[in-house]
Amino acid sequence: MAGQLGFFDLEDRYAQLSKAGDPLEKLAAVVDFEPFRYRLVKALKRSDGAKGGRPPFDPVLMFKILILQALYGLSDAQAEFQIRDRLSFMRFLGLGPGDLVPDATTIWLFREQLTKAAAVEKLFARFDTLLADKGYLAMSGQILDASVIPAPRQKLDDGEKRAIKEGKTAAEIWPDEPAKAAQKDVDARWTLKRVKARPDADTRKPGPEIAIPVFGYKSHIGIDRRHGLIRTWLVTDAAAHDGARLREGLIDTENTGSEVWADTAYRSQANEAYLASIGKRSRIHRRKPPGKPMARTTARANATKSKVRRVVEHPFAHQKAIMGLVIRTIGKARVKTKVGLANLAFNMRRLVWLEGRPAPG
Repeated sequence: MAGQLGFFDLEDRYAQLSKAGDPLEKLAAVVDFEPFRYRLVKALKRSDGAKGGRPPFDPVLMFKILILQALYGLSDAQAEFQIRDRLSFMRFLGLGPGDLVPDATTIWLFREQLTKAAAVEKLFARFDTLLADKGYLAMSGQILDASVIPAPRQKLDDGEKRAIKEGKTAAEIWPDEPAKAAQKDVDARWTLKRVKARPDADTRKPGPEIAIPVFGYKSHIGIDRRHGLIRTWLVTDAAAHDGARLREGLIDTENTGSEVWADTAYRSQANEAYLASIGKRSRIHRRKPPGKPMARTTARANATKSKVRRVVEHPFAHQKAIMGLVIRTIGKARVKTKVGLANLAFNMRRLVWLEGRPAPG
């Protein structure tokens, strides 16, 4: 039988992980989590412990667990298991094999406290300040886009659907069934996601555009062109129009560049006037005239803009494909926390990449 794992055996395992390029070790070396402590403590409003009881887990430790969940698409139960099972997770959190690990309920309660305190936006802003301190200012203009994030579909009758459209809360719709009300998402909405069908196998011609109904929410982001970091973000229901969000805080007024890139959904007279009023130059795609072919000069201009605009798809692709971003929660407030943590985790991983680039020769 194998003997008990000794101290030097553990050190050897950690050395092997480092040699293999442990990404969490790199993240811990680049990102200082201690500056988040003030915001976390203020949001939690914990007692001084005078009444006794088991002391709570360190808030920075719990916050790092939420970042792990966002990076690896883990549920609360999966996070608890992986922390117990993976040495790389233990080292990132500063835990030893014999240390107490927060269980799934503790993780859920911590995230709920942050949600009630609306703390994620403040934590995101704190990290943005840390980015500026490292020299990663928002520069060279900004690029806007949005992506639908599906949520669990609801089984509702016509009367319940009508009540939701009227703006009633779950407690008002199901006053005698609190357990059912807690499981119903009255904030998410249906929308049509338009995608291109597969090309014809024989002619290789592009397939027609089809509309797929999706139930859920929409993540809106603005990235800076120079570094590709998420600088602004919003969460709405899936039916919200992309263009209207431009004037609701999606523009980063601190960006040193004046240009704003976005697709045709953001082009409107109101948006063009707003950008001009704050000193920004619109690089938003122009629409094809209805019933007429697009002018060649307009098509060329759109193609030039697309070369810049397309990089905004990278954060969404990274979050959905690599980080496994999905919605398991109920209600917009919790979804906002979930998406905000995903945006924060993406920026942290992006910072590791930026810091690891070779210096220009």
